[in-house]
Amino acid sequence: MGLIFIRTIVIFITLLVIMRLMGKRQIGEMQPYELVITLIIADLACIPMADTSIPLLYGVIAILTVYFLHQLVCVVGLKFSTAKTILSGSPSVVLNKNGVNDTELKKNNLNVSDLIESLRTEGYFSLDAVDYALYEAEGTFSALPKKNYDSLQTSLPVILIDEGKFDKRNLERTGRTKEYFLRILKEHGADDEKNVLVMTVDGNGKIYLQKRKGKYTVFHLNWEKKLW
Repeated sequence: MGLIFIRTIVIFITLLVIMRLMGKRQIGEMQPYELVITLIIADLACIPMADTSIPLLYGVIAILTVYFLHQLVCVVGLKFSTAKTILSGSPSVVLNKNGVNDTELKKNNLNVSDLIESLRTEGYFSLDAVDYALYEAEGTFSALPKKNYDSLQTSLPVILIDEGKFDKRNLERTGRTKEYFLRILKEHGADDEKNVLVMTVDGNGKIYLQKRKGKYTVFHLNWEKKLW
């Protein structure tokens, strides 16, 4: 027991020093290769702590080797921008002044619902309230709102059509039929819901409509009263 206690202290101090040397970003928003290195170090640390048959020095050397590799990758990334892009990726602009960029979303294994959820966490509830939105290489989300974005989101929008499919629950919430909205789609150049990337509606009847590979449009329906 005493031996395991001492070995654990040695590994703990080694890890603490290595993590401090790797920099503050290692603890916070990590690049993909940094996450891999962190997981490997955690694995390497557990083995010599629990298994007394393995020399403690082996574990320390393995951790130091991973640290050396980390520093090597950092130097290469600083000197060669192409290598940094390959190792860490690059920011993806998923929403611009034309609307949602479906291609960039798919590159990151995301869909429109994921984008809307990320916008809501930043305090933007309407797609048209933002000029640009992007996911950074390490996965954090950033958005640039329009100057008057507060006036553009006076009611909570809900997704009516998501990538060519009606959301039945939100459709029922509007109190309108599918045929009602299909007529509206035809009036705005979409034959049916399959041609729509995203369509949202808020309680005031404001519609955000973006056809596949097209620019978004915003218009209002003449509803007698606010629905929610």
